[in-house]
Amino acid sequence: MTIADRRDADREIVARRVLHEGKVFDLAGEDVRLSDDAEPVVREFLDHPGAVAVVALREGPQGEEVALVDQYRHPVRAVLWEIPAGLLDVAGEDYLVAAQRELAEETDLQAGRWDVLVDYFTSPGGSNESLRIYLARDVTEVPEAERHERADEERDMTTRWVPLDEALAAVHEGRLHNPSAVVGILAAASARAAGWATLRPADAPWFR
Repeated sequence: MTIADRRDADREIVARRVLHEGKVFDLAGEDVRLSDDAEPVVREFLDHPGAVAVVALREGPQGEEVALVDQYRHPVRAVLWEIPAGLLDVAGEDYLVAAQRELAEETDLQAGRWDVLVDYFTSPGGSNESLRIYLARDVTEVPEAERHERADEERDMTTRWVPLDEALAAVHEGRLHNPSAVVGILAAASARAAGWATLRPADAPWFR
């Protein structure tokens, strides 16, 4: 039997309310009936637009290198090494186009080859955020005249090329903590070990 998550949209939503309307996501509350003969229970969660992230690889002197960016994350009061990522906050924007835009905006990089690496829910017990990580290869720099001007937390971001094996060791040793970086690095290492046979097309269906 194939293991796969399944949709379940049959639970009755008795009531829904927005508890807080935020800048990026809302805090929602829903009264849901988990079975036909049960009283509704309250579930509160972050209503999130979703996001995309990119593992960008190039060939370096020690093998594959991954592009990491450092960004201050205020809720955890830390500067984290991450892979380029961004919200799906442009109405109607194609997922791949969003990933290409984020890669260019955060790292001044573009790529000639794109594949789906992995999809996941960041915290399904408390958020509906879904995140897709792409693998980007055949990487080149964006022409200087076309580069994005960064602002806010992105203004001081730097890009560092790190050997994939070194990044993998950093994950296992507890030195990297950003979820998309951890998931993306582990998935990239796994896909490499399989000769990249596990990759999906850039337009593969997304369970979100």
